[in-house]
Amino acid sequence: MNKNISYISKSHLNNKIKNKLVRPNWIKVKAPVSSGYLSSKKLINSLNLNTVCQEAACPNIGECWKEKHVTIMILGRVCTRKCTFCNISTGLPQKVNTEEPKKIALAIAKLNLNHVVITSVDRDDLEDGGAKHFFNCISEIRRLDKNVTIEILVPDFQRKKNALSIISEANPDVFNHNLETVPRLYKEIRKGANYKHSLNILNNIKKLNRKIWTKSGIMLGLGEKFEEIIEVMDDMRANNVDFITIGQYLQPSLLHQKLIKYYSPDEFKNFEKIAWNKGFSMVSSSPLTRSSYHADQDFKKLRKTRE
Repeated sequence: MNKNISYISKSHLNNKIKNKLVRPNWIKVKAPVSSGYLSSKKLINSLNLNTVCQEAACPNIGECWKEKHVTIMILGRVCTRKCTFCNISTGLPQKVNTEEPKKIALAIAKLNLNHVVITSVDRDDLEDGGAKHFFNCISEIRRLDKNVTIEILVPDFQRKKNALSIISEANPDVFNHNLETVPRLYKEIRKGANYKHSLNILNNIKKLNRKIWTKSGIMLGLGEKFEEIIEVMDDMRANNVDFITIGQYLQPSLLHQKLIKYYSPDEFKNFEKIAWNKGFSMVSSSPLTRSSYHADQDFKKLRKTRE
């Protein structure tokens, strides 16, 4: 059971069903049935690893796993935050598995990945927010294969003094932290987070390590206004964010944050054009864009811009 979901009355639930938006054709995907997908799933299950692809019910799982592109989630399956848009369970976090870095490195070797994305749940209970565990995972991956490029999607490490220094020393290729939504909606949607703090860590990691690419993303459809989306882009650029992802929010259940609008592919194209004009080094903007969607291909393009 997802602990993010709380009890609501039957009449309230019926009203939610009645007012639910119809999902447009451009947001629909095929069920994952390919041999590549099944092979990836078998490997992940055999090593008892968690993936955000499964936990967050990502619509791209069939396409990505077919190509052996798996986003690994470390530090357990239970988050200490309760963001209203998220499908990951909230509650008492699990004990840190010290064997996890070795398992992850082995999985990446078996999947023969050139680029890997590692994310985690929020771990406010840990002194460093889990930064050292990220460090250990990166170190173990590079011990087996120095040529693998590594992208990390991190929590905000709020009130964790040495976390960014630990991450900087680990030297990931890409440091991703999602702003998720516009500042006006933070108190409702990203409870426990702070918009300015999230911008600061994106800026500060660059100060600590200029070699690291920075990346952030925003979901659309939560009730944000056009002008607010543009302001978020400007804030990202003012804080030296290199790469932006813009995707459609998909409501995991009737009990999660209400979906207000489905944006059209043309609207996403318009936001993509605006983002390029603002100077981002890489832009991914589409209804199905997610933080790690096509991350391997996008990173290859990023590297070419520096060569």
